[in-house]
Amino acid sequence: MKPKHIAIIPDGNRRWAAKRKVSIPYAYGKGIDHIADVLKWCRKHKIRTLTMWGFSTENFLRDKNEVQGLFELFNKKLSEGLKQDYRKYGVCVRFLGRVSDLPKDVQEKMRKAEKDTEKNGKYRLNLLLAYGGRQEIIDAVNSALASGKSKVDEKTFSPLLYLQESPDLVIRTSGEMRTSGFLPWQSAYSEYYFSRKLWPDFNYSEFRKALADYERRKRKYGK
Repeated sequence: MKPKHIAIIPDGNRRWAAKRKVSIPYAYGKGIDHIADVLKWCRKHKIRTLTMWGFSTENFLRDKNEVQGLFELFNKKLSEGLKQDYRKYGVCVRFLGRVSDLPKDVQEKMRKAEKDTEKNGKYRLNLLLAYGGRQEIIDAVNSALASGKSKVDEKTFSPLLYLQESPDLVIRTSGEMRTSGFLPWQSAYSEYYFSRKLWPDFNYSEFRKALADYERRKRKYGK
């Protein structure tokens, strides 16, 4: 049994910065660059969809300078052409969440990256930015109300979410054993793997351990 869709909560960038005695922006930069590594690993194992949590709605409450630095880093990485890696690996990129809350210049580059890669159909990368699980459900409910619906079921509600697909495996790094509101609807029956590695230290060997752990499980979907 191999997963077709993996989702990752890449936790531990700030602790990695403190441990290595480097700046937080440097650690975040390493973390963003690390996504390309995971894309290569997914391609090697024929995992077609990767979903990464990049910035939560709660992250807006952090120190203003840190948040502004992170936005500048997003802008810089997009300007450098991270999407070239997406093209190289034939990946279709989507940015999901309350992206309208992000700076306008970042939004513009995100949309350009989406347009540049929209014809890549073999692999998919979902980047969750300004994302919170409760907010996603609230936004879906409001979309249902705005469309005049007085009642929904799972079939009609799921398309209103930012992300319609459910991950087979969710990986959280840094040793924290909680979901923090990550994809609460979609991951209801996902398998979880909690790695003690801080995100920038999460390597191919640990990725293989997560896959091996998943392959030993028997999924029951609540049955």
